[in-house]
Amino acid sequence: MIVPVILSGGSGTRLWPLSRALRPKQLLSIVSNHTMIQDTVTRLEGINNLARPIIVCNEEHRFTIAEQMREIDVHPAAIILEPFGKNTAPAVAISALQAQIDNDEPVLLVLPADHVIGNKEAFHLAVENGYQAALENKLVTFGIVPGTAETGYGYIKSGKLLPGENIYSVEQFVEKPDAVTAQSYLDEGGYYWNSGMFMFKASTYLQELQTYNNDMYTYSKQSLEKAVSDMDFIRLDREAFSLCPSDSIDYAVMEKTDSAAVIPVDMNWNDIGSWSALWEVGNADESGNVTHGDVILEDSQDSYVHADSRLVTTVGLRDHVVVETADAVLVAHRDKAQNVKDIVEKLKKANRDEAVIHNKAYRPWGAYECINHDSRFQVKRITVNPGASLSLQLHHHRAEHWIVVQGTAKVTCGEKVFLMSENESTYIPLGEKHRLENAGKIPLELIEVQTGTYLGEDDIVRFDDVYGRDSK
Repeated sequence: MIVPVILSGGSGTRLWPLSRALRPKQLLSIVSNHTMIQDTVTRLEGINNLARPIIVCNEEHRFTIAEQMREIDVHPAAIILEPFGKNTAPAVAISALQAQIDNDEPVLLVLPADHVIGNKEAFHLAVENGYQAALENKLVTFGIVPGTAETGYGYIKSGKLLPGENIYSVEQFVEKPDAVTAQSYLDEGGYYWNSGMFMFKASTYLQELQTYNNDMYTYSKQSLEKAVSDMDFIRLDREAFSLCPSDSIDYAVMEKTDSAAVIPVDMNWNDIGSWSALWEVGNADESGNVTHGDVILEDSQDSYVHADSRLVTTVGLRDHVVVETADAVLVAHRDKAQNVKDIVEKLKKANRDEAVIHNKAYRPWGAYECINHDSRFQVKRITVNPGASLSLQLHHHRAEHWIVVQGTAKVTCGEKVFLMSENESTYIPLGEKHRLENAGKIPLELIEVQTGTYLGEDDIVRFDDVYGRDSK
């Protein structure tokens, strides 16, 4: 069986302000009506011998990923939670060990969660060829046929033609080149962009990992053996995982093994590493502009303009990126779009929330959005999914007023439990235990007005939580 392994640990800082630490690009709908991780999973439909996917992500994204899989009616074989990032090699090792539990000699198809593939047929054909090579104990990587002398990707130099369909030995992995070197690769031929997608038998990968980095193999194995099942998730053992070396598949295995092979493929691929990449894959108008949302352009060319929450207009713009969200605006030249990550680093050093969260924050029970705030008050719009409930909790520093806008709320306030309908309200005193539940069949929407001396999200003491959370 082919077991897809979806790697979803990235933070996507180059797509700030839309992509942020608590909701990175793979969890956003920025290319299609689906999120990028949903597109990654759904494009697998039609591949033969396909098992349910294994998804590797960090703990903070677990409920969002589970909900997004439910939306497309996909039931992962496992959602593995990393307590912290250790790069791709340990994530794949743990996935290989997990796949062996449920499958006899599984072949892993390792895919990042945030890539765009425009030609699904070419992708499926490459996977079919890769499967046959993997059965012959090859560690396959997929090389993208380069269309330009790109300096933002690593390259793979192919060697001799191997038995099978369109498969070559790997002569060399090459780091990101300068422009002159990249052009020489195109001129010479036989060089392909390193896509970061792989295919191999779980046993072959684990054997090679033992050979070249036995500590990584050992601690990956221990972290899974000591893992705890938490609802639909596998929570890796933190102590064992902390001892595991951090490295990529390329450095840990692919550059060292004698069994590496590359399949060249032209499938309209893009890793969406910057806003300029979104301009490249978007549907441009006659002036070369790609827009999203409520946008009006005048005398503007070859630009990407994204409006998230309000009207955005431009006049006389050339070769720029403009991205608007409710709490931040980015303006950058397309040639400098990669440098957005430097802005994110400055925000982190300044402890700015804009580096981490959006005005709208997603929770396993629904979402909340900050509408207005000042030093002693905050107004939020809260949406609770049907059948969902917040934790039984209290706050030491704030009181809350709830006004139901839509749906039916079941409210616990101290010893009282009661229902509230549209246009009804209640008051939650400071220090009072309380809980909010959606008792109806439609989303519950309410306005929450907080007042107090401190309004941070960490002012929550939980007593009971159906999602197993012990902090915010």
